Amino acid sequence: MHGWIDTHCHLDAPEFTADIAAVRARAAANRVGKCVIPAVEVPAFRAARGLAHQFGDAYALGIHPLYVERAAEDALAQLGAALEAHAQDPHLVAVGEIGLDYFVPALNEQPLRGRQELFYREQLKLARRHQLPVILHVRRSVDAILKGLRDITVPGGIAHAFNGSRQQAQILVDMGFKLGFGGAVTYERATRLRELAATLPIEALVLETDAPDIPPHWLYATAEERAAGKPQGRNEPGELPRIAAVIGELRGIPESELMAATTQNALAALPGLTKLQSVP
Repeated sequence: MHGWIDTHCHLDAPEFTADIAAVRARAAANRVGKCVIPAVEVPAFRAARGLAHQFGDAYALGIHPLYVERAAEDALAQLGAALEAHAQDPHLVAVGEIGLDYFVPALNEQPLRGRQELFYREQLKLARRHQLPVILHVRRSVDAILKGLRDITVPGGIAHAFNGSRQQAQILVDMGFKLGFGGAVTYERATRLRELAATLPIEALVLETDAPDIPPHWLYATAEERAAGKPQGRNEPGELPRIAAVIGELRGIPESELMAATTQNALAALPGLTKLQSVP
């Protein structure tokens, strides 16, 4: 597989509806060979799958912790049915985006804390049943995420937008996970994150944009700038090489070395991507 792999990119987000073909073409022009599109709720499954087929990309099916409050009572059953229905689809590479979010106050309190924990564990069981890796949302929740992974073994995956400690990073790596690094690493104030990006074994790293979320610093407008009329820049998968350049600089390695390593890591984390290479 030639080029970069954006292992986390919400191409189905409404921000891209008007010009999705141009967005994907810009990414291709910037040598982003594959994007992984993680669905965030049942109503998004069809769009994520459709876009992956349209552009030769990959997708994941899951229910994001921020969406559990509005999820239908049969949402987990619908996810199970979708994983069953598309089990032979080479574009389906993971269960995701799933996980835990203790950053949002309402999600850190009952009843939503218990509900998101139930959804997380039940989706781990679905991943285990279908022998699929998982794409994890981990926000102020690494220890609870790790507990779930110890209780319910899955075939690895990616801890997306990782921002935990060095020790937590090592535990995830030892469990067979890769750690996703994206736009947040471009901010000089993100000292701990930049230290991880610079010093973790290169085998641990995969790249992502989380587009349209987590814009790199060159797209970010402060509240003052927005008040003065400067628009917030839109993050998109075509930004990946520039984000990668920051990581390469932090590690002191050339682009070619980072591309080769992170591509190999993405294929290891999401083995379905390897099969997808042969799909027209």
